[in-house]
Amino acid sequence: MKVVIAGGTGFLGQALARSLLRDGHEVVVLTRAAGGTAASAASAPRRVAWTPTGEPGPWARDIETAHAVVNLAGESIAARRWSAAHKQRVLDSRVLATRSLVAAIRGASTPPQVFVSGSAVGYYGACGDESIVEDSPPGSDFLARVCVQWEAEAQHAADRSRLVIVRTGLPLGREGGALPAMLPPFWFGAGGPVGSGRQFWPWIHRDDWIAVVRWAIDTPPVTGPINATGPTPVTNREFARALGRAMRRPAFMPAPAFALRILLGEMADALLLSGQRAMPAKAERLGFAFRYRRVDDALAALF
Repeated sequence: MKVVIAGGTGFLGQALARSLLRDGHEVVVLTRAAGGTAASAASAPRRVAWTPTGEPGPWARDIETAHAVVNLAGESIAARRWSAAHKQRVLDSRVLATRSLVAAIRGASTPPQVFVSGSAVGYYGACGDESIVEDSPPGSDFLARVCVQWEAEAQHAADRSRLVIVRTGLPLGREGGALPAMLPPFWFGAGGPVGSGRQFWPWIHRDDWIAVVRWAIDTPPVTGPINATGPTPVTNREFARALGRAMRRPAFMPAPAFALRILLGEMADALLLSGQRAMPAKAERLGFAFRYRRVDDALAALF
């Protein structure tokens, strides 16, 4: 099976590529880096340069022969304090990358059987303690608006390939994502909840995220949005306590909301001080089995 991954050099994309390669599949990574690299399917992905402008380019030749396309491309949301320019880059990078892939899929004489396009549980906005499933309505904040536009672009491929939209929660891994940035206060005994600690954090172990994506590729009944989150979402306070237990460190020192807002601005509320009690209802209904059902088990495995 040949899988093309856009955004395959990131924290999740690299792990997905390694998993597919271990099982003998051919992986092509679309990258903005100049030039491309040839590699054996058994050892490393083949890298193909692309510039996502909203139109297909020479890279689209690989779409013609792919079984699946996975779209993880997009500017890092938390790389820097939000400004109007950075927010526009976040939106444009996702919309243009998705539009480019859709154009290639629609122009292919033999389109891929499945198109897995990324999104996030930020689609739902801040939801308090309400349980959120895939047919819950979108929110209205910046991240929700980005997700709505991102997903709308992917919908244009739905008449050519089976479309799956993966709304990812907080993926947990030691090598990247949000977790490494959380660790220093805990190592120094100053870890704890952020803000009130009552906001829900919809976590998922990276291995389960990979398994969800691969299951979506291999399972024809899976279509439309799926929540890639652990089955038991926890509040931020519960997450901090579980992280403290895994690291054998105290977890009682709160980070005040006002300090986070001074430090991070608008991003503090969007990423840290609000959340979603997002449930993987569709995945469980269609038979996906999570390896890590409890956040304690997920964090214990990582540490």
